[in-house]
Amino acid sequence: MRFVLRSREPRWLAPAAVGLAVLATLALTAGPIRLAGAAPVSAFERYVVTPLTTGNGIAEVLLAATPLLFTGLAVAVAFRVGYYNIGAEGQFLAGAMATTAVALALPDLPAGAALPLALVGGALGGAAWAFLPAFLRRRAGIDEVVTTLLLNPVAVLLLQGLLNGPWRNPDTGFPDSATFGEGFRLPALFGSRVHAGLLVGLVLVAVTAVVLRATPLGVRLRAAGQSPAAAEFSGVPVGLLQWRSALVSGGLAGLGGASQVLGVQHQLTGSLAAGYGYTGVVVATLGGLSAVGVLAVALLLGDVQVGAQGASIALQLPSQMGGVLTSVLLLTVVAALSVRHFRLVRGTPRTPRPVEG
Repeated sequence: MRFVLRSREPRWLAPAAVGLAVLATLALTAGPIRLAGAAPVSAFERYVVTPLTTGNGIAEVLLAATPLLFTGLAVAVAFRVGYYNIGAEGQFLAGAMATTAVALALPDLPAGAALPLALVGGALGGAAWAFLPAFLRRRAGIDEVVTTLLLNPVAVLLLQGLLNGPWRNPDTGFPDSATFGEGFRLPALFGSRVHAGLLVGLVLVAVTAVVLRATPLGVRLRAAGQSPAAAEFSGVPVGLLQWRSALVSGGLAGLGGASQVLGVQHQLTGSLAAGYGYTGVVVATLGGLSAVGVLAVALLLGDVQVGAQGASIALQLPSQMGGVLTSVLLLTVVAALSVRHFRLVRGTPRTPRPVEG
């Protein structure tokens, strides 16, 4: 028995591989859940089904999925063209800090001017944070995985420095910024905590899906990511596309940070560094680097995140168990999608018979 590369991959194989990965995830996580003192079936129901049975639960799922939608799109856009941006966390924080700078400098702006200015500021802040690694990759060939990753803790330190220094709350003295003016608040949706940042994210999903699937630019982006040498030979400017995609990726992550402070916190706090950018890598990978896939996975992880909070209360499960479920799901899906390129055949490869002279 041996594995050989498939000459053609059936359409049904990728969904089937993901389905098997989900089943494998349930089997692998049942043991730890049982050891934690809960019935696996009840736990899975709490994680996935229960949050979707009430209007408030659905709203909380949408709220939890919103920042993941931005960071997942950011990572997918960069990865699609072969630029491995691991810095969405820092770019997310940079966007939030840029938005805060606008809100604190112009506290009395009306919403009609404040919100567009703050969102643009967040996008520019994220793009600016992505600039240096992209520049080093384009001009010096320095691996962007290292540079983008190393800039993440720098963004956290800058955030902490600002909150403990010039942006410390003047009223409470706590290490968070002053509350934003009324004009810097994204409108709430459905009478819940869900905010208009979700609508911005959905528009970006639609635009990204159309660009990647139905435009010549999307064809060039996919070609540059799948086979850079062949794309370059065909006249596709791979380096330029990666440079631009890196900045767009940073801008998308920065928009996520802006959306979070404008729609949820209404001020800058240290709790913003909650790993949204790192989780965005999971979202993009599980979503197959497609916009629609990112949307589906962001909703799934938002569902699991809300469900984990309920399970920790109702079943006395550790809140970290939701992270374990997500991590195992990532590993099984990546493994399944890698194996789908091969098929198992019987026998051993024939050795060529020597030519008799």
